[in-house]
Amino acid sequence: MTHYVRKSMFSLVTASALVTGVALPAQAANNAQQNGLVNVAVGDVNVLNDANIGVAAQVAASICGVAVGPVAVLGTAVDRSGATRTVCNTANGPLTLTQA
Repeated sequence: MTHYVRKSMFSLVTASALVTGVALPAQAANNAQQNGLVNVAVGDVNVLNDANIGVAAQVAASICGVAVGPVAVLGTAVDRSGATRTVCNTANGPLTLTQA
């Protein structure tokens, strides 16, 4: 990856982690069933694990350069069915969503 892409991905993941870290204490009681969580990977590298669908959709949409809404719909489908979905193909491999 180029230096710019690495910095951008690091910034996105860091921001997502901060948002998730702030939201987790309020949601901790509701996550007993692990609903609404997905994993995001680029090629064979996990970018996010057990991430809220909204956060995962924002990160995936930013990396792929697409709208967040359709990616959130894909994330919801992955969470319900357990099937792996490819959001886009990048130079480093496909960006996929899997059930957490």
